[in-house]
Formats: sequence, structure tokens, C-alpha cells
Amino acid sequence: MDFEVWPEAIELGRMFAAEGYELALVGGPVRDLLLHRRSHDLDFCTSARPEQFEPILRRFGHDGFWDMGRKFGTLGAMRRRDDGTEVKVEVTTYRSDTYDPDSRKPEVQYGDTLEGDLSRRDFTVNAMALRVPDLEFVDPFGGANDLAKGVLRTPVDPRQSFDDDPLRMMRAVRFVAQLGFSIEPETAEAISAMTERISIVSAERVRDELTKLLLSDRPRAGIEALVESGLADIVLPEIPALELQIDEHHRHKDVFEHTMIVLDRAVALETGEDGPVPRPDLTLRLAAIMHDVGKPKTRRFEPGGKVSFHHHDAVGAKLTRKRLKALRFDHHIVDDVSELVNLHLRFHGYVDEPWTDSAVRRYVKDAGHLYERLNRLTRADATTQNRRKARIFAEAMDEMEARVKELKEKEDFDAIRPDLDGNEIMEILGLEPGPMVGQAYRHMLEYRLDNGPVDHDTAVAELKRWASR
Repeated sequence: MDFEVWPEAIELGRMFAAEGYELALVGGPVRDLLLHRRSHDLDFCTSARPEQFEPILRRFGHDGFWDMGRKFGTLGAMRRRDDGTEVKVEVTTYRSDTYDPDSRKPEVQYGDTLEGDLSRRDFTVNAMALRVPDLEFVDPFGGANDLAKGVLRTPVDPRQSFDDDPLRMMRAVRFVAQLGFSIEPETAEAISAMTERISIVSAERVRDELTKLLLSDRPRAGIEALVESGLADIVLPEIPALELQIDEHHRHKDVFEHTMIVLDRAVALETGEDGPVPRPDLTLRLAAIMHDVGKPKTRRFEPGGKVSFHHHDAVGAKLTRKRLKALRFDHHIVDDVSELVNLHLRFHGYVDEPWTDSAVRRYVKDAGHLYERLNRLTRADATTQNRRKARIFAEAMDEMEARVKELKEKEDFDAIRPDLDGNEIMEILGLEPGPMVGQAYRHMLEYRLDNGPVDHDTAVAELKRWASR
């Protein structure tokens, strides 16, 4: 095999061998070695029990040690190289797990052989090992061959594998996105036949796999595999629901296909690390796949054969919030993605009639910290094949962004407040704290958005005019 192995792996292998124990690099690091990709997180398995190899690992990991996985036979350590990079290792005793059919948590049973340990892994491309320090390559299930073909296949019967751990089905579609692989037909059939098993997996675990899928280099391929497998019907049902039957006259687009194009375009609009939306951006990518989920519920066939989706933005925002909460996403992700879905049609009126400065201010104010993402989602959503319409839309977005930049040079959009604060309002109108103060404050904020900043006397005059009504 043509690869260069981490010196830390060789060193740790010698330390284990000196004590009479076997040690092998396993799983993702071996796969990545063959793909000529580098990793700083190394997974090993060993013939030693945790209490036997703990002293070795503590000596090796002079910059860190952890044992949160002790009940599963796993201990970890970390050391820092001279260049400041960290190498993290986790070592697990050979395993021969058994599973409760109603749970994906294994009952840990220690195994005796490396080959037995490899047989319990998810896919053949992750069931390869490299014994250290002697660098013997171990591949009992043909993982290297599958890796060369770009195929995902289970080491044992796929139904047994997915029955033991249903999360492996989500990992399969995630690897489609991350590695660009295809799922071997028998394995794909088993996933489609067993999708209901995913329901015993915690929402947090499903969310983590979906997040990794979306943050990969090929999120569209992963989402398409998720839908094709039938898993999306369970974990993200709003997406396959977008595959609306196109009417015979093709009066509206296939919403699912449109959504996949929007996802591709949104990814392409992400920026480098120094830009406003650094790649990969989970919030933007989630908004891209969810932006039209309100369409199936709002589709109406109008007189004359037209199809409408009135208020699908607001309906979609509610569906998005409900789904992301069910998947246990962080509340700020839930809020931000839902708001992007809610606002994704906001700009379209500008194309027909350019906005006043007050309308531009409202757009930026309402978008808040999502302004840059919203503009990218809006651009990505303009998938018309009509070149003239596409050019007009792009020019309108460019013009609006230029106006925002110009206005921001004159005003601090991030701190737009009424020209009078609550205390001044109470003093001028002789009010005590209460609902009327809030109404006055909101009126002055609307006035500020409509007119921009004004001097104190003008603001006082407007407040008194409002109060006199």
C-alpha cells in the first residue's frame, strides 16, 4: 500500500507491543489514508482491556486524557506537536457487540480478534485496519476494492447490520454526500425496506448526521439519496413532499428539483473565511432546502389553469420551525432558518417597482443579522431559465445592495432606534410607564424608518402630532 502513516501511530503501536498487546489503526483514518486525505483524529482497536492499556495511553497523551467512553471500552488521549497541531487518539478494546432490537445502544461484549471487531463496523470501506507498528494491512471484507469503486456496502448482511444499528442507514446517505460514493443495490434495498427502524434513533443523532451531510461538499447528492432511500419520509418528510405531481401542461416547476438547484446555487454563493457567509454555512443550506416546504399545503389550481402558492413563505416558516425543533437543532438555528424562509420572497416586489429609502431600511432592519444570507437565498431562488428575467432580477439585487451600502455610509442600520427614547417620550407627553409609551415608541420607530434620522425638534413635533390624534 502506498501511504505515509502518522509517526504517532507507529510510536503508540510500539508502546502497546512492548506490553504484549495488539494495536491496529481502524475505520475512517485507514480509509482516508487510502484516499490520500489526512486526519488528526486517529481511531485504534486493541486486544488489551481498558484497565490494561490506560497506563500506556496516559504516558502517550501527555497533553490530555479522557475516559468518557470507558463503559464501551474506549479511552482517549491527545498530544500537541511542535508546530502546535493536535493529534487525538481513541483506543477501544476489540468488540463483539449485541443489540437490543428496541434500542441502538449496544450491550458491550469484548472480542478476541481484530477480524471479529471489523465485522461489526458499518461499511466495508470503514472495516479495514492497519496493524501497528508493523504496518500489516487487514481487509477481510474487500473494503479497498469497494473504496476504489466508490461503493458503500456492509461487511455482513445489510438487514442484520441496519437492524443492529439503524443509524447506519443515515450514515450511508451521509457518506454519499461526503465521499461521493453510491450505495450498493442490496444495501440500498435493505435501507428502503427498513426505514421505520430509524424511529428508534434519537433526534439528536439523526440531526448530527443530517448536519454532516449538509456541511459536506455534495449536500445535494446526500439529500437526493435521503429522499430516494425513503429515510426522508421519516426524518425530514417536508422534503419528499416537494415532489409534487406536475400537471399535464407543466404550468409549474417540479418543486423538489427546484429546491435542489437552489441548494446548489446557495452553496456556490457562500464566501471564504473573510466573507460575510463563510463556507460551509449550515443556516443558509438549511434555509435553501426548506424555503419552499409551504408549497404543498398552499397549492391552488386557479381559474384559467394557473397554479398558485399564496402565503407559502409564512406557512413554510411555521413548518420549518416545527421540523427543526423536532430534530433538536439549537434555538438560534431554528429561529434564523425559519426567519429566512419567512422572508425569502420579500425582495421580489423590488423588481417590479424599486423601493423607497424607507422600504430599503425596513428590509435591512427586518433581515437584521441575516441580511447577507437572505440576499444569497434570494439570488439562489431565482432559477428562471428566461435570460432576460434572470438579468433583470440580478440587476435589481445589485442595485438594492448598492443602495444599502450607500445608506449604511450615512446611517448606522444596525442601531436604528427612534429619535426619541422612552424616557423622553414620557417626559414630553407627561406619561407614566404603560402601554401608551410603547405605542408612542413604535410610532416613532416607524417614523424613523420612513424618514431616516431627523433633528430633535422635528421628532418632538411628530410625537406631539401623533399624540394629538
